[in-house]
Amino acid sequence: MSVDKDTVRRIAHLARIAVDEADLEPLSDELNTILDWVEQLGEVQTDGVAPMTSAVETTLRWRVDEVSDGGYATRVTLGAPEGDDGFFTVPKVLE
Repeated sequence: MSVDKDTVRRIAHLARIAVDEADLEPLSDELNTILDWVEQLGEVQTDGVAPMTSAVETTLRWRVDEVSDGGYATRVTLGAPEGDDGFFTVPKVLE
């Protein structure tokens, strides 16, 4: 996969990042280098390798999985500008 100046310009627009026209080419080169490294990772043989969640062997602490409502919705919503039946009331946001 190759990233050109137009793609970098579009990515910058979507990310709401201002990028000068002169910086588009160097950014394109950097992104292509990163993508080349990612493609190389796909070539690594990982069959038989157990997935890891951490670089250090750890044991997770278990706790009882109990459903609760917290019991203090009134205290939580007390500081809200508006509330209704223990819930926050916010204005609708529709486009």
